[in-house]
Parts: sequence; C-alpha cells; structure tokens
Amino acid sequence: LTLCGGMAMGPQLNSLEFGAQVVVGTPGRVLKHLKQGSLSLTGLKTLVLDEADPLLDMGFHASMVEVLEFVPVKRQTLLFSATYSEEVRALSGRFQSNPVEVTVVSEATVSPIEQIFFEVDPKARVAAVAALLRRYQPESAVLFCNTKQRCEEVLTELRAQGFPVSALHGDLEQRDRDLVLVQFANRSRPLLVATDVAARGLDVKDLAAVINVEMAFDPETHVHRIGRTGRAGQTGLALSLCAASESHRSLAIAEYQDLTPVWQDLPTVNVLTKIPAPRRVTMQINGGRKDKLRPGDILGALTGEGGVPGAQVGKIDIFDLHSYVAVDREVAPAALRRLAEAGVKGRNFKARVLA
Repeated sequence: LTLCGGMAMGPQLNSLEFGAQVVVGTPGRVLKHLKQGSLSLTGLKTLVLDEADPLLDMGFHASMVEVLEFVPVKRQTLLFSATYSEEVRALSGRFQSNPVEVTVVSEATVSPIEQIFFEVDPKARVAAVAALLRRYQPESAVLFCNTKQRCEEVLTELRAQGFPVSALHGDLEQRDRDLVLVQFANRSRPLLVATDVAARGLDVKDLAAVINVEMAFDPETHVHRIGRTGRAGQTGLALSLCAASESHRSLAIAEYQDLTPVWQDLPTVNVLTKIPAPRRVTMQINGGRKDKLRPGDILGALTGEGGVPGAQVGKIDIFDLHSYVAVDREVAPAALRRLAEAGVKGRNFKARVLA
C-alpha cells in the first residue's frame, strides 16, 4: 500500500481497513495515519529509510523521528543513502543500533556518454538551453537545475517558446508529480526540468540527453545526473552550461572522471525554427485500479474492431482513480470517440486529452 502526501485520505483509509504486508510512504503522511490511529505498526518487522540524504534536505527529519514513537523497539532497520554526511550519520544513530555498514563504490567514468561543455553568460542560461534544444533536438531530455526557482524560470521561458516541457521539484503535490512523470515517460512531454532532490530515483528508458542548466555543486552529483542517459548499452549525450564563476566545478569534474573536457561554442540557431510537436499525446480516463481496470482492458477498448491501430497506442499507466494512455496525436480524436461509444469493459468512463 502506498501512503503519500498530496493524495486524498479517503482511498487510503479504505485500503488500510484491509491491512497491508508492505507500506511505502512519505514521512508526513505515514505520521498522520499513525497519529489518527488508521495505521498500526505494532507488528512491524522491518523499517526501511530510503534516500535518507534527500529526505533530510526536504525537511523530513522531525517527522521521521516522531515515527520512532510508533514502531517496536525490536525490529530490523535498513537505511539507504547516496551520500553519508554527518546528518545522515546522526539519523542512523537515532534509528539504528550498531548497524553493519555496506558501501558500494561506483565507477567514476561514464564511457558511453558524450560530454560537451559550453561557456555561458549567467544571464543568458535559458536562451542557451533553448539553443541547445533546437540544435540537438533530443527525443527526450532532463534539464538539471540547482534550485526550484531556476526550474520555474526555465519552465516558463521554454513553454513560451513552444517546447513540450514540464518541471519536477519538491513543491509539487504527489498527484502532480505522478502526472509529470507519466507524460515524460510516455514522451507526450519529453522534456523535464528538475532539481537533483526531485529527480532521485528517476529511471526513464532510452533517455536521449541530459542538459546541466547549472553545474552541479560536486563531481559525484554531476556523474549521477549524466548517468541517467547512456544506459543499458545505449549511447548518451550530456551538455553542460558553465559560467566563468563555475569553472572550478568543471575542473573538479575533469579530475574526478579523469577526462579532458570538450568545450564548444554555443550553437547559433534560428529562433523562428518551429519546435516539432511530440508524436504522442496523453489521454486521461476517469477510472483506475478502484474500478478494476487493467492496461489490457484499455488497450482492448481502443484497438477492438473498428478501433485505432495497436501500433499507435503507447504506454498505459493505471492509478487508483485515473488511468493515462499515450496515443499518436493524429488518432487522439478517434480514440476519444471510441471510448465514448464502446466504453471500457462495458462501462462508460469520461476521457479527455491533456493539454
């Protein structure tokens, strides 16, 4: 069972009545259920603190400590963290007793990824990002920023220019985060502006490129960012914008990865060049797991006799109350008519194409 903030309490309360073997949740929402008695952890065997470092960055320390009041003293506690700062060590001391420490050392070099660095005027970062997108035209890309404010700035300006982009940062409600990730993964919004904290655990198949709108504060984070592309034997592209004041960061990255940085001039492109629309759009269906819908049901409803070709239906995602399906742009009107006329599993569900 998933217990996340930003989602309605009602469905969670209904599900908790049936119990659960595994609960995955955000600290704030888990604590809320514990305090009102809708969740009991008296039989807890294993407590897992995943992504401990970003949890601390997002201000969840107090909530996690409060959770301690509701868990049995006798339990196994597992803590996972990409970094092991003094703050994470202190958190371990609160939750764990003489833990065994396991460290996994990753390779510093990322060979399948072509890295190119560009010197940029700090006041012209967004214009530089737009120029890179027009020049390279990646099928999908993550644009990394160091702050939520920069994310919103990049999002606003790129959308004004017609780029199919969304933003992912810590201020998003869970339902909005889910929708952003759905549209990014199914390529109806193939450009994603994100902070490092929000993008933790983001794993998208065949990501074409990573653009560092701002240089990461440390080489390890840089490698973590660019490692989202060039996976599973694929080649990747990493484009990094570096202001003069950030030159020490590029030097640290070069030393850390034992590479000679490739520097190029920013491309000169025609800003009137039309931005190609994504091949697919996302349809939202007002029915989900609570209605016992499965991906096969939706695919069958769309592609049955007289329906749209199966090759023009993409990724299908099912949530508790809604479902999302990617379809080729040109067949979207026909897909909507098909659902309105035939329904899904003999039932009518409202559907619309998301802007």
